[in-house]
Amino acid sequence: VHLQACGGGLVQPGGSLRLSCAASAGTFSSYVVGWFRQAPGMEREFVAAVRWSGGTTYYADSVKDRLIISRDNGKDTLYLQMHSLKPEDTAVYYCAATSKVGRPTAAVIYDYWGQGTQVTVSS
Repeated sequence: VHLQACGGGLVQPGGSLRLSCAASAGTFSSYVVGWFRQAPGMEREFVAAVRWSGGTTYYADSVKDRLIISRDNGKDTLYLQMHSLKPEDTAVYYCAATSKVGRPTAAVIYDYWGQGTQVTVSS
């Protein structure tokens, strides 16, 4: 499956953005699909994930109540709605997918990665 992420941009602190990740050459139907982010000089970190079948969601503590992961089954598209953005949310955001069994928060289990989309939170 190929992943195409989009929706990043420049936003002021307190603002909102919605990221999208579309699947091509396959579907998400049996996957865990998630978002990770990587700030300059930092390691890639888990943001949120969802089990496509069933809809169980997982969040990093740092983004709970501000970022919401959702999916559109018909469009095979993953979303990340981001509210109350902070400068520390600035990073390249990647969507990823896996069919492996494991902790959805662990980047190592993900087989497929999108190209990343830049989110910059700054006044």
